Amino acid sequence: MNFKKELDNKVEITNKYLEEFLPQPQGYAKVIYDAMRYSSFAGGKRLRPVLMMSAFEAVGGVGEIIYPFACALEMIHTYSLIHDDLPAMDNDDYRRGKLTNHKVYGEGLAILAGDALLNLAFEIMIKAAKKHKSWEAIDAIDIIASSAGVKGMIGGQVVDLISENKNIDEDILHYIHENKTTAIIQAALKAGAILGQGSNEEIKALERFGYCLGMAFQVQDDILDVISTQEELGKPIKSDERNGKATFVSLKGLESSKEYVKLLSQDAAHQLEIFKEKGQFLSWLSEYLMSRTY
Repeated sequence: MNFKKELDNKVEITNKYLEEFLPQPQGYAKVIYDAMRYSSFAGGKRLRPVLMMSAFEAVGGVGEIIYPFACALEMIHTYSLIHDDLPAMDNDDYRRGKLTNHKVYGEGLAILAGDALLNLAFEIMIKAAKKHKSWEAIDAIDIIASSAGVKGMIGGQVVDLISENKNIDEDILHYIHENKTTAIIQAALKAGAILGQGSNEEIKALERFGYCLGMAFQVQDDILDVISTQEELGKPIKSDERNGKATFVSLKGLESSKEYVKLLSQDAAHQLEIFKEKGQFLSWLSEYLMSRTY
């Protein structure tokens, strides 16, 4: 398998369906469609839809039901980034090398663009569940909703926000990373496996794999915020330090953080053993993401 080609293919599929699902600018509210599309097509990695499609395939899933769910998850992720970048949150001017949404459209429209993407995501998933008359789809919606809400991403964002400029312990930092970043990545894999009608053993393995990958992805972000450049990352470096945020690097040091990523990588690889050759792409993707420099 040509892994890079397979990754590019999944990204291309995601972009194709996003183009189909995202409304074209029209009518009196034309500007909101512009704002939604601006951030949705700003050059993201499409990690979450790629993971969902890969989990679906790893358990033997077939059919097109996976595509609306993969795109919906990317919309939820994009909404979270738009809101994260706002002055009341992380106050970032650049994302993926481009001006953030509120810098182009203003704070009010950026908030509404995020809200619109979140609502559209659930509209797309519900329509797909109705079309396919699928209880697996209902379960997937439940998982995604929970991971994006107060028991997942939003809960992590809340604790992240109220912990700024405070000395927090490692347990709180784990909570932030487990919920703000990891919950959605876990949901991508678990929902993909459920939509593909995987076994309980397969679903649990992919859920654990998602935990390892999500935590490693965030810790690697913490590392890159210290050692990378704005040109490589596409956003300002040392933003965590500027915003008074605790990170694994600030709490544990650079070398310990790198070692933690290695341990998570080993655990992730172990979870994929039951899939044999069907898990090869996920194994490659995990290694690729955990050693990334941007």
